[in-house]
Amino acid sequence: MKHLLLIVCFLMHTLLIAQTTIAGKVTDTKGNPIEGANIYLEGTYDGTSSNAKGDFSFTTSETGKQTLVVSFISFETCIKTGDVSTFTNMKIVLREDVTTLDAVTINAGTFEAGDNAKVTALKPLDVVTTASALGDFVGALQTLPGTSSVSEDGRLFVRGGEADETQIFIDGIRVFTPYSPSARNIPTRGRFSPFLFKGITFSTGGYSAEYGQALSSVLLLNTNDEAIKEKTDISLMTVGLGVGNTQVFGKNSLSVNASYINLAPYQKLFPDRNTWNKPVQSLNGEAVYRCRFKNESLLKLYGAYSYTDFDMIQDDINYKDGFRFGLKNRNLYFNGSYKQHLANNWTVSGGVSFTNDNSKMNILDDKVVDNENSAHVKATLKKRFSNRFKLNFGAEYFITDFSEDYRSETNGNTTYGFDNNIFGSFIEADIFFSKKLATKVGVRMENSELLDEFTISPRASIAYKPGENAQFSFAYGRFYQNPKNEYLKFNMQFKAENTSHFIANYQYVKNKQILRIEGYYKKYQDLVKYDTDRALPYSNFSNLGEGYSKGIDIFWRDNKNVKNTDYWVSYSFLDTERDYKNYPVKATPNFASKHNLSVVAKHWIADWKSQVGMSYNFASGRSYTNPNKGGFLNQKTKSYNSVSLNWAYLISQQKILYFSVNNVLGTQNVFGYNYKNTPNPAGTFNRQAIIPSADSFFFVGFFWTISDNKKDNQLNNL
Repeated sequence: MKHLLLIVCFLMHTLLIAQTTIAGKVTDTKGNPIEGANIYLEGTYDGTSSNAKGDFSFTTSETGKQTLVVSFISFETCIKTGDVSTFTNMKIVLREDVTTLDAVTINAGTFEAGDNAKVTALKPLDVVTTASALGDFVGALQTLPGTSSVSEDGRLFVRGGEADETQIFIDGIRVFTPYSPSARNIPTRGRFSPFLFKGITFSTGGYSAEYGQALSSVLLLNTNDEAIKEKTDISLMTVGLGVGNTQVFGKNSLSVNASYINLAPYQKLFPDRNTWNKPVQSLNGEAVYRCRFKNESLLKLYGAYSYTDFDMIQDDINYKDGFRFGLKNRNLYFNGSYKQHLANNWTVSGGVSFTNDNSKMNILDDKVVDNENSAHVKATLKKRFSNRFKLNFGAEYFITDFSEDYRSETNGNTTYGFDNNIFGSFIEADIFFSKKLATKVGVRMENSELLDEFTISPRASIAYKPGENAQFSFAYGRFYQNPKNEYLKFNMQFKAENTSHFIANYQYVKNKQILRIEGYYKKYQDLVKYDTDRALPYSNFSNLGEGYSKGIDIFWRDNKNVKNTDYWVSYSFLDTERDYKNYPVKATPNFASKHNLSVVAKHWIADWKSQVGMSYNFASGRSYTNPNKGGFLNQKTKSYNSVSLNWAYLISQQKILYFSVNNVLGTQNVFGYNYKNTPNPAGTFNRQAIIPSADSFFFVGFFWTISDNKKDNQLNNL
C-alpha cells in the first residue's frame, strides 16, 4: 500500500511539473480592462477568456516555442511568439480594429453606392427608380448636391465646373466618350446600362491621386464581378425595345444585350420647334464576359457598339430657313480589367480601354467628319502591410489620336488634328491611426508629350470621428487637365489647365439616416482664353484665364421615419466666377446656378404591388447677356422648376409595368436667349428663348425577366 501511494504521488508531482501556467491581463490602449477576450495557444485546445478585470490564467502541457493568440471583437488580434515559459505576468494591449463598420472613412467630396460601401448615399437601384433619371445613371447623380441643373445639355456639371471637367472610369479605366451624341439644346444621355454596375463612387472634388485629367470630378463605375444565374430580359418601351441574355458556365459567364430606340412616335405626339428630317434613332449592343480563375483572380471583358442617326432643322432667330444639323455617329468601346491577390497581402490589377468614335455632321451647308481613337493602359499594385497601413501605386498611359475633316462650300476643305499622349504615375498611402483618425496622402505625376509639360499633383485627406455616428473630414488636392479637343485641334501651344481644391466635410449616419454638410473652395488657373466669338483656326489663344468656385452642399437621406418610404433632399449653394474663353471680364458662367435643390421620394404600396416615386428639381436663374443693356452676362433667367413622377407595378415576380413622366406640370423652363445679330428698326435686339426639346417626357415600359428562379423579384432587377 505504501508503494502504491508513493507511485501515485510521484506521478502527480511529475504531471504538475510538466504543466506551465500562462497568465496576464488584457487592456485597451487607454488601460481599460477588456472582458471576454479570447486567449489560446495556436494549434491547441489550451486557452481561456479574460474576466471583468481583464485578467486571464490557464495551464498547458506544451513546451518550447509557441504562439499565443489574443482576440476580441472590434480589436486587432494580438499574436505573441516565444518560449511558453515566458508567458507569465503578460501585459496584452489590444488596439482598435480600424476595418470595422463603425470605423472612420475617408469621404471628403465622395459619395459611394454599393454593397461594399460603409456609408451608401445613393444605391445602384436608385438609378432606375428615380423619377427624373429615366434609367440614366447621370440623371440619378444630378439629384445629389454639388451638381447643377443644365437640362438642355444632360451631362454632369459639378461645383462650377464644365461638363468636360468630369471624367468617367469603368473598373478604374478611362471612358473617353461616355455620352451619346446630341444636338444643341437637346440633352444627351450616358452610353452605358445601369444594370452593368454593382457600385458607383462619385467624387465631387478632392479625389484620389490614382485618377487624373479631371479638373472638377471623377465618376467611378464598378461592374458586377459575376453573374449568379442564367436569364433572359425583354423590354418593350414607348421609344423602342431591348433584349438581353446571360449564360453561366462554371466560373465563367457571358451577358449580351441589344436595344433599338426610335423617337419618331414621341416627336410626333409631342412636337417641338424643330423640324425633323430624320428622327433620332439608335442601335446599341454590348457584351460582358467574366472569368474567375482557380486562384480567385478575376478577368472582365466588356465591349459595346452604338450607332446614332438623325437630321433636323432647328428654329433659330438668326437663320431664316432654320439651322440644319445632321449627325451619324458610331462608337466602339472596349474595356478589359484583371485583378489578382498575391502572397504577402499584395494585389495586382490593371486594364486597358480602347475607343473609336466617328461622327459625320452636316452643319448648315458644311460637312464635318471627326474621328477619334483613344486608349488607356493602366497597372497598379497594392500592398496591405497591416490594417493600419496600405500602399497603392501604379502607372498608366493615355493615347488620343484626333482628326477632323472640314468641308465648306465657301472655304474649301481643311484638315485638323493632333496626337495627345500622356504618361501618368501615382503613389498613395492609407494610414489609420485608430478607429477615429485616418488619413490618405498621395502624389500624382504626369507628362504630356503634346504640351511638353511635366506636372506634380499632391493630394491629401484626413478624417476624424469624434463619436459613434459623426465624422469630420478635410481634403486638399491639385488637379491638372489638358485643354479640350476643340482647342487642341487649332493650337497646341498650351499649358495644362489646373485647379486647387479645399474641402471640409461633416457627416452623421444613424439608423438608415444620413446627413452630410460640405464646404469647398476651388481656385482655377491657366484656363484657355481666345479673342473670337468661338474657338476658330485663326483665334489668338492663351492660358491667361482664371477663376474660383466656392459653396456649401447639404444632403439628407431618411429611410426610417416614414413607413415604406425612402427620400432624400439635396441643396447646393454655388458662388463662382471665371475669366476664360472669350469673356471680356470675370463673370458667373451661364451654366452655373447659385441655388440648386432636389427632393426625391419613393413609397412602396403593398396592396397595389407598386412603388411610386416623385422628384422635384429647382435651380435659380442662370446668367445671360442682354445686348439691349450694358455689360456682360448682365441678366438672369427665371428659376428652373420640374416635377417628375414614376410608377412601377409588379404584375408578377418577373414582370413589371413602368410609367414615368418628366416635368409633369409642363413648366416652360428657359435656359437663356439667342438674340438677333442685327437690331430692329427701334434700335433694339429681338430675342428667342432657349428651351430644351426634351424637357417634358412621357415613358412607358414593360420589362420581363425569364430565368430558372421563378421567385426572382423583377422590381429589384429593374
